[in-house]
Amino acid sequence: MIFWQEGGVCAPKGFKANGVHCGIRKNKSKKDLALIVSQVPAAAAAVYTTNLVKGAPILVTQENLSNGTAQAMVCNSGNANTCNANGVEIAQGMCRLVEETTGISASDVIVASTGVIGQPLSLEPIASGMPSLAQGLHDHGSREAAYAIMTTDTILKEAALSFQIGGVTCSIGGICKGSGMIHPNMATMLAFLTTDAAVSPSLLQKALKETVNETFNMISVDGDTSTNDMVSMMANGMSGAPAIETDGTPEYKTFVTALKYVCTALSRDIAKDGEGATRLIKCTVTGAASAADAQKAARSVASSTLLKAAVFGADANWGRVLCALGYSGASLDPHKVDVTFGSLAGSVQVCKNGSGLDFSEETAKEILLADEIAIEITLHDGAASATAWGCDLTYDYVHINGDYRS
Repeated sequence: MIFWQEGGVCAPKGFKANGVHCGIRKNKSKKDLALIVSQVPAAAAAVYTTNLVKGAPILVTQENLSNGTAQAMVCNSGNANTCNANGVEIAQGMCRLVEETTGISASDVIVASTGVIGQPLSLEPIASGMPSLAQGLHDHGSREAAYAIMTTDTILKEAALSFQIGGVTCSIGGICKGSGMIHPNMATMLAFLTTDAAVSPSLLQKALKETVNETFNMISVDGDTSTNDMVSMMANGMSGAPAIETDGTPEYKTFVTALKYVCTALSRDIAKDGEGATRLIKCTVTGAASAADAQKAARSVASSTLLKAAVFGADANWGRVLCALGYSGASLDPHKVDVTFGSLAGSVQVCKNGSGLDFSEETAKEILLADEIAIEITLHDGAASATAWGCDLTYDYVHINGDYRS
């Protein structure tokens, strides 16, 4: 059984967190430095942006996780530390500061940054803020850390749940940030996950990659793949549950199921909090020939700029759904496609076998004015399915990104 719980990244045993304002951001009321630590060394895994331009923290984290272990995660907001000549030096310096204030080896630190690209980042404010950050670590600090990694986000994003392995209760918790520049291809969206289950590094990497492909990689706000996208996870085994060391076992499947629940919740929060967004779009594709085809089709529709604009205007322009399916790269027969728009206000089928149906524009508009919109697509080509999440595209998105650096 899986049960939702409070606590975010501190829900699993042995994890503490904190967030402070150290001075990177001009607004002193906004936290800009976060730290998450495990009481003991943990198995660690991460997936990273596929953008060829990568933030320096990505490079340092990749090196630090080469042995599959970590004990801390540190992240600053307000500056991406990307395209900086001394970026690697700064990222390494952040790891050393964690070592100096917590005793955790610098090589066991996952480091991340988010914010403006191409802006020099000084280590000075981070050095001044790290002592209070470390001293303030506590087992209810997930929210402080979650606030500290936010940039244009308008809501805090955290989730946690419990499940059982070998009769022992375990937990998975997570926090994330992301509102704009969201079109992950991973493996400026960041997610930090923790668990007190015992999982080998190789299986943790496998589980995380599989989960990311079905959750974080199935969201899109604006079609931009960030230079700093990263999802990382630590598993410290402090629940005392039997270790998960073999793929395909019931214990492994339970762990992956729980992980997907958490990552799905966080992914939806990111899509719903898209910059300037007023509506969440949930696109579900069923009847696909393969899982890959279902994912391609669902993600293409959820990512369509024209479809996003139509949802903003509450316009049931279903032709944009067919258009996005056509260039998705998925194997499908456009003459067999059915499309339905739905929300809490009801549902209306607008397309059957690739052709339009008579429907009430007034009813469709009422449905599309709801906060969460469901686009249900049936391909009639097989048994595979997938879901992608997106949001509408509004005037405010342009306003936010027109003066992002000011």
